[in-house]
Amino acid sequence: MADKELEIEEGSKKKSKLMLITIIIVVVLLGGGAGAYFFLFTGDDSNATENDGGAADAVIENVAAPSGEALYVAMPRPFTFNAPGVARERIVQIEVQLMVRGAANEDLAKRHIPMIEGSLLQVFSASNADDLVTDVGKIELKERATAQVRQVMTELESSPVVEQVLFTGFVIQ
Repeated sequence: MADKELEIEEGSKKKSKLMLITIIIVVVLLGGGAGAYFFLFTGDDSNATENDGGAADAVIENVAAPSGEALYVAMPRPFTFNAPGVARERIVQIEVQLMVRGAANEDLAKRHIPMIEGSLLQVFSASNADDLVTDVGKIELKERATAQVRQVMTELESSPVVEQVLFTGFVIQ
């Protein structure tokens, strides 16, 4: 019977050592993960102001200056249109996001989505399918779309608001 007690004690010592090692490994991994999170996702807020009217100043600063955190405003639905070509007409579908700087510009872009959609559809529908099958044609379309949206937003808000029009999906059939 003494042998069985000895075996039970040795087994429990091994289990407790294994449990201790497991706990140490979990604590080290959690600590490393937390450290990585704070290292990557925290930092100084360059838009913070020191006076009491800081929030209003930050909004004005973000509208006027192109610097700030890049934010992306997704268009609610993809643009689908027919594009004429020399050989045949093609159906094109483009998914778009707008890159803006700062929360104030993000709010302005969201407020004017119907106007932005209208101007983008106007630019897209004037395109040629033969041009859209080339990389150069896609780049030119993106540049024309960006220029048009910036012009419309400047007319509406006295600021271009949108830095870039980005194609996040592009299908041509």
